[in-house]
Amino acid sequence: MTRTGFSPGRIAAWALLVVAVAATVFPFYWMVRTALTPAADIYTDAAGLLPERPTAINFLRVLGLTSREEAREAGGSGAQVDFLRYLLNSFVYCGLITVIQTQCCAMAGYAFARLRFPGRDVVFGVLIAALMVPPIFTLLPNFVLVKNLGWLNTFAGMVAPSVLMTPFAVFFLRQFFLSIPREVEEAATLDGVSGWGMFWRVVLPMSRGPLITIGLTTAVWSWKDFLWPLLTGRDEETRVLTVALGIFQQQSPNTQPDWTGLMAGSTLTVLPVLALLVFLGRRLVESLNFTGIK
Repeated sequence: MTRTGFSPGRIAAWALLVVAVAATVFPFYWMVRTALTPAADIYTDAAGLLPERPTAINFLRVLGLTSREEAREAGGSGAQVDFLRYLLNSFVYCGLITVIQTQCCAMAGYAFARLRFPGRDVVFGVLIAALMVPPIFTLLPNFVLVKNLGWLNTFAGMVAPSVLMTPFAVFFLRQFFLSIPREVEEAATLDGVSGWGMFWRVVLPMSRGPLITIGLTTAVWSWKDFLWPLLTGRDEETRVLTVALGIFQQQSPNTQPDWTGLMAGSTLTVLPVLALLVFLGRRLVESLNFTGIK
């Protein structure tokens, strides 16, 4: 059999890959299908892969482009979401955490990798030990601290516990910085580059792949975060999309939840993350192919 032929192992691997992809994509597909289904058909038209009478009314009423009467006629409860306002809040919340945390983790990782100071290994060990602490354990102390600072319902309070650094990101970037040959930095030092210049002009450009990876995972995590923004940012001025959708669901009757409207809002919420993954995913592959070291 040739190298390009189909072997039983290769066929089994492709079959498992197809099943895994289908299992991953199917929930998102069903969410979109439900969003395109009229509320009156959600139970009667539940067997087909495609809705019998697709409609965009659910997206329109979530975006606030219909009146309350039109929303009720479409099967909704009349509840509306100030989608654009909450979308902007989500961008601010996600952007602040992603940019500042990635930069701070890069500086901390480089310090642990290259700088020598008393207690460096002990401090790094304590930081790594924090990986074993479940986030739920720090939820109440962080909330009390933010409340005492008077930062409830402010973006400062919402981003404060996670804006500086996370143990995994520091560890991940430190391991990459350790792989950069010292000869590169020594050559830059001979050219008169200072310590800060070394980090900003030499190390960071060579670290685009790891930085994009950490930035991407941080952005996805902060975009889908729900519990912490629910506790600290319930006001409309700071309410993010995940919290807004939860409140939208609570406004519908318990006997007849507005599933079509909720799925339409969830679909619109996922679109920015998908666009980010498509854009940065390609940049990530291109960055990993970049090597300035030998």
